[in-house]
Amino acid sequence: MHGSITALAHRRACMHEREHEHAAGFFINCGSKKESTINGFKWLTDDGFVGEGNRSEIATPGVAPVLASLRYFPYPAARKSCYIFPVAKGSTYLVRTTYYYGAFDGGSSPPVFDQIVSGTRWSAVNTSADYARGLASYYEIIVGATGKTLSVCVARNAATAPSASPFISAVEVESVDDSVYNTTDFSAYALATVARHRFGGPGPILSYPDDPFNRYWESFDDGGKNPVVQSHGKVDPSEFWNLPPAAAFVSGLTASRGKQLALQWPAADLPSGGYYVALYFQDYRTPSPYSWRVFDVAVNGKIFYKGLNVSAAGVTVYATNWPLGGKTEITLTPEEGSPVGPVINAGEVLQLVPLEGRTVTRDVIAMEEVARKLSKVPSDWRGDPCLPKGNSWTGVTCSEGKLVRVVSL
Repeated sequence: MHGSITALAHRRACMHEREHEHAAGFFINCGSKKESTINGFKWLTDDGFVGEGNRSEIATPGVAPVLASLRYFPYPAARKSCYIFPVAKGSTYLVRTTYYYGAFDGGSSPPVFDQIVSGTRWSAVNTSADYARGLASYYEIIVGATGKTLSVCVARNAATAPSASPFISAVEVESVDDSVYNTTDFSAYALATVARHRFGGPGPILSYPDDPFNRYWESFDDGGKNPVVQSHGKVDPSEFWNLPPAAAFVSGLTASRGKQLALQWPAADLPSGGYYVALYFQDYRTPSPYSWRVFDVAVNGKIFYKGLNVSAAGVTVYATNWPLGGKTEITLTPEEGSPVGPVINAGEVLQLVPLEGRTVTRDVIAMEEVARKLSKVPSDWRGDPCLPKGNSWTGVTCSEGKLVRVVSL
């Protein structure tokens, strides 16, 4: 699953409009020949982060500056092409990749390929539908650093046309506080963003500085099926699990007294699997001893939280591994006799992505040393030497299992 953002510079909801110090991390304008400050934010070139590939400028009139260039990888035999970032072992990071095709290869439709993070196949990249609507596509994943570097790679898959080249427009790797999503075992899973929305109508994407970790909070409009309300009180994000931005509580969806609130969200059908689900609520009335409401929360007819008491201070409820598949319906049912209806302000759904294992550190170090000594290094000798399976370095044979060894070269 992925999100879409406008590709045009004059609509800046998707670009980082930052006038303050940004969150810690790397912001890479792939294929650009020079560093640039865009809307008060500094983007780096990808020199030093990637070892191969070709630059291309995008000729789309009015394209946003961060999307005005890309790097593509025209290597039919390469098993992957990787960016490498220095990170702090044991820390948690948000990785965001952005793709805007721009017909860089003279074609009419973007290629389809895979993306890989630290040796785990993250997802397929298929931006055709967004590109046909004039939009760029972005993908997010939360991942723990198991070593001192983190790799973000693209790779051909069975759907990649023989003449097509995987490409990438931008990469962001940003540090996330260890308290965020900390019920997830990041030694076993990553969390791929499926949906992160604030409810209550149209509006720009919220990111930094509203969200200190630069997560994207898109607006969600349910087409007028539920009334929209505006909050009369502020929340303190530090009191919430996952530290959502206060701006995500400015509006919400509600139902009248005694009525159930039903919300089809996320809008897209989901593949069957385990998901991290977090829902955010606030009584929107002026804070007082009477500013609270009680209701049951259900997901696809199964009780998610019973008797939730929502006050003007707000509350989060979450599940770390909730089964979802197909359509998803959130149902809020008011307590019998409740003087007010239920309300919901925001939500997150992230898919649990099982990590594919880890190559033994000493083998990784040894292979990197071999690569440094070669006069001509194969283009795919970056990232994990063995993982994911099927995307090892060319000429390298590895063992099976969660803890992988290099067997032969």
